[in-house]
Amino acid sequence: MGDRPGFDSGGSDPYDARAMGNPLRDRRTAAELASVGQVIEFTDKVSSFEGLAAIVEADLAALDPARMPSDWRESAVSGQLQFGFVDVAGRFPMVSGNATTHVVAVCQRCLEPFRLKLSVELTLLLVDAEQIVDGYEEFEVWELDEPALRPQDIVEELLIMAMPFSAMHDRMAECKAFLPAEASDDEGVQDLKRPFAALRSQMTQNKTDSD
Repeated sequence: MGDRPGFDSGGSDPYDARAMGNPLRDRRTAAELASVGQVIEFTDKVSSFEGLAAIVEADLAALDPARMPSDWRESAVSGQLQFGFVDVAGRFPMVSGNATTHVVAVCQRCLEPFRLKLSVELTLLLVDAEQIVDGYEEFEVWELDEPALRPQDIVEELLIMAMPFSAMHDRMAECKAFLPAEASDDEGVQDLKRPFAALRSQMTQNKTDSD
């Protein structure tokens, strides 16, 4: 391709998000979002991301109800998205940005709940299925199943894919499995269901099958 890779919003003024009900959840085509240089700054709750919340809830189901944090759905999900075109001709929409949240997970070593940080940086080239794009290796190709998209769905899927296959405390000092008096039984740890791993694997497989 002769076009120089890089962000280009086509010279349009940034789109005024106040004109829409909720730009994170509203459905629009990638070209529409890119043509106005849509910028979305968001702060929401885990409960608003149904797929993410379902996975967290399945993980917490392994806990005794008395040990389950009551406010885990209130955890904030925040970030920013910016849409534009990678080419001057306006043929290939893209989105860049970031998203961060802390979810409550069950440590697979000590079987205790803890706050797990999920953070993603994205630079995606938004293309229709079977569309061929060359020359933009710095972008991850994101195939769209439908003409219209919800930006929230992209954020949610990336956060789910960022979940570890087996969640554990980052610091040994915070994990009760490393305290002799409260060491977890190895067999019990091995037998614990790991919905993060199973559901993330299924999502990855579905993504692969659709490519």
